[in-house]
Amino acid sequence: MGMYDDLTIGFLFFNPFSFFSFFLWLGMRSGYLSPEYIIDGVYSTKSDVFTFGVLVLEIVSGSRNRGFTHQDHKFNLLGHAWKLFMEDKGYEIIYAPIRDTSNLSSMLRSIHVGLLCVQKSPDDRPTMSSVVQMLSSESTLPPPKMPGFFAEREK
Repeated sequence: MGMYDDLTIGFLFFNPFSFFSFFLWLGMRSGYLSPEYIIDGVYSTKSDVFTFGVLVLEIVSGSRNRGFTHQDHKFNLLGHAWKLFMEDKGYEIIYAPIRDTSNLSSMLRSIHVGLLCVQKSPDDRPTMSSVVQMLSSESTLPPPKMPGFFAEREK
């Protein structure tokens, strides 16, 4: 059977509080929830910005945030992307089969915007309208701060 059996679905149907807990658990497992939501239970539009940033970094890198591993360090995808970007090696984050295309500058800009979206503090993250403007223009972007959940794992 699949990931969720009939008993689980039935329990969720009869217990609405568990339904919310189920989706919270699912979100935490996938690595898309913002730090302020996981730590304090606070949700805002800036939480959506965080999720968008994770998705951008996953798409450009071809890797998932949750379960990401690298041979040289113990960082998750967000930490790996930030580390390389700050070392001016952002091109190394890009999924190898698409790295040598003519859109390298657009991909590097997408990584930069993605990193701005996953900053630890919601106040440091841009609004979604700012994100659209940043992605569709050539304006100078501020340097990203350390991402939320800049994780190091035990090997």
